[in-house]
Amino acid sequence: MGIMKTLHVVGYKNSGKTTLITRWVRLLKNRGFSVAVLKHHGHGGQPAMPDSKTDTMQFLGSGADVSIVAGGGAVQLLLNEEPEFTGLKLLATIGKPDFLLIEGYKNEQGEKIVLLRDAEDWESLSKLDSIMLIVGVTETPTGMSHIKSRLDVEQLDSWLLDWVEKEDGDETI
Repeated sequence: MGIMKTLHVVGYKNSGKTTLITRWVRLLKNRGFSVAVLKHHGHGGQPAMPDSKTDTMQFLGSGADVSIVAGGGAVQLLLNEEPEFTGLKLLATIGKPDFLLIEGYKNEQGEKIVLLRDAEDWESLSKLDSIMLIVGVTETPTGMSHIKSRLDVEQLDSWLLDWVEKEDGDETI
């Protein structure tokens, strides 16, 4: 494809971000596209790490800045320091995917889908830039594309496929 399309899926905990991204990864893969996902771990602390007895964790514990293990068609990369968002995007797109779906990073630039649990969520999330779609009930008229329920998967999938066809919002990788 040569051009990568990027889309952030943002919202608060338990708003359905992971569920939606997982669904859209399957949809895009079934249509023959390559897809990368970058997730912000917003639950405090580090994401789950491999067992401390693994070679990878022994290398990191000894002071290695980077530990990579490859085998069986998969690669695991662990860094001892969290890169800036642009560095994370570079890592996520090393395979030059057609699409990068980003869970979170709501304050970074990029087109966004906003998932709402309730009207209070909209009060703070309405201030974000580049909102393409609002999913969830909101009493605030916005003039933006809006799907009232995250359970309306047919409408969500239709929106994504329309977005896929648009020419704007692309990044050269």
